[in-house]
Amino acid sequence: MVQVAPGIAIPEEELDERFVQSGGPGGQNVNKVATAVQLRFDAAGSPSLAPEVRQRLLSIAGTRVTAEGELVITARRFRTQEANRRDARARLAALVARALEEPRPRHATRPTRAARERRLQDKVRRGAVKRQRTPPGDDD
Repeated sequence: MVQVAPGIAIPEEELDERFVQSGGPGGQNVNKVATAVQLRFDAAGSPSLAPEVRQRLLSIAGTRVTAEGELVITARRFRTQEANRRDARARLAALVARALEEPRPRHATRPTRAARERRLQDKVRRGAVKRQRTPPGDDD
């Protein structure tokens, strides 16, 4: 069970771990031992998450989500399987914890009069610079 926050946990049955070969340092051992962990979590169909949390998790995860809505986390930072397992689970918990936070609603604001005037003055200045670049005698 992956504990995310007080009262929120992801049961082991919803997680699928696969061990694959990892690149990087390790000498001859790296070619023989599958130490990298691929942690798969069906985020789209998980009953342990509220629908709005599930939606935020899918948007936060970005490219780590498959077309079927499965979140894939690959951990290969450490040399041991157990350390990579802990790392993958911690990263999953951090992602879900981020998805639990409701985003603050955006309040539409308007630019001040001074900001609008500065913008227009900058446009005039930029246009003048571009006009200066034309060669003399170009009356087209």
